[in-house]
Amino acid sequence: MRFPNATDREILRLAIPAFAALVSEPLFLLADSAIVGHLGRAPLAGLGVAGAALQTLLGLFVFLAYGTTSSVARQVGAGDRRSAFKQGMDGIWLALGLGLVIAAFGVALAEPIVGLFDPSAAATPHAETYLRISSTGLPAMFVVFAGAGVLRGLLDTRTPLVVAASASAANVVLNLVLVYGLDMGIAGSALGTVIAQVSAALALAAVVVRGARRHGASLLPDWPGIRLAGRTGVPLVVRTLTLRAALLLATYVATAQGETSIAAHQLAFTLWMFLAFALDALAIAAQALTGRELGAGDPDRARRVTRRLMWWGVWYGVLTGLCVLALRNLLGPLFTPDDGVQELYATVLVLVALQQPVAGVVFVLDGVLIGAGDGVYLAWAGVATLACFAPLALVVLGTGAGLTALWWAFTAFMVARLVTLVRRERSSAWLVTGAVRRT
Repeated sequence: MRFPNATDREILRLAIPAFAALVSEPLFLLADSAIVGHLGRAPLAGLGVAGAALQTLLGLFVFLAYGTTSSVARQVGAGDRRSAFKQGMDGIWLALGLGLVIAAFGVALAEPIVGLFDPSAAATPHAETYLRISSTGLPAMFVVFAGAGVLRGLLDTRTPLVVAASASAANVVLNLVLVYGLDMGIAGSALGTVIAQVSAALALAAVVVRGARRHGASLLPDWPGIRLAGRTGVPLVVRTLTLRAALLLATYVATAQGETSIAAHQLAFTLWMFLAFALDALAIAAQALTGRELGAGDPDRARRVTRRLMWWGVWYGVLTGLCVLALRNLLGPLFTPDDGVQELYATVLVLVALQQPVAGVVFVLDGVLIGAGDGVYLAWAGVATLACFAPLALVVLGTGAGLTALWWAFTAFMVARLVTLVRRERSSAWLVTGAVRRT
């Protein structure tokens, strides 16, 4: 197999900036974990609970990026940039509206949401404080999703990189100043993150607005277009719900086993998300390239690109897995001085490493099918894989088998996802050509 060929170069042109941008995004939570972790075990455990709730909310609405990338890329493939920007503006308006509604619920219901995880008495107030303040940044994060989705659909992954990296750097500085300089504790960590998120949203929205004006696309809300964006997102929400349900169930089981378990799980889960977003760089390339090729009416080219992306996914996963194994005993002390948490964390990281080659293919094919607009299949596949994981997690909960057993169950969940996605890729049902039409 010749390397690098033209397809490889295009994949790398999209994936490398996307990789850096996606690595920057979870650095918001990684920075919070590192800074809050030195405040003590209870604040870190509280951050673990609040972080799981926030990541669930963000994960449910990530379709604002994925669906927008797919629809914009199809219009680009069809040669209609005016419609591409118009669909992008519709996605941003939908993101802003949904963000305001969900933020209101997050602020008002922070206490019962945290209570669902049944954290310790010491961790509960920290979780409630972080969740309540961070919820005010959800409209900004939703706009970031949509704005980045528009630019990725236009095959521009560099601009989201610049914005994400700048916001992540600002987040670290703000957290240090507010948490330690102004002695605001976990509240300062949440506030610093919100300020960084708002700045990123304003920057991305400005870029999309300039592009829309340049191509003559209206900036005003268009209800048919907004409804289309919403309908496209429904199956992706179901798909994401099943994934988030699995992650939330894992957090609940870890929480039930004590503060050491949830603290170690929080660190492992944060790193898993970090690696997942890094692997998702290939998924973003897959979304944009698949949408473009199918929009241009070339299903054969779409399949060839998919196979090449799968090859990249395997080797990318092997590389990240080896890095985790090599560094697993060094990572714990960076986030917590607690010896018990460090030891358990290092053990779980072995399983995190073993998952990476599987995750590489899973994320690539997830991106391919999202780019193809095959959300209905992804929704049903998500239901099936959750049905495989839930009984295993409940057995761990009932037997008290421990955090390592829980992560073995989660590894089985990832393998189930691999099976369902490879099965679909081998068919031709997802190779539907043409641009999305507004009705």
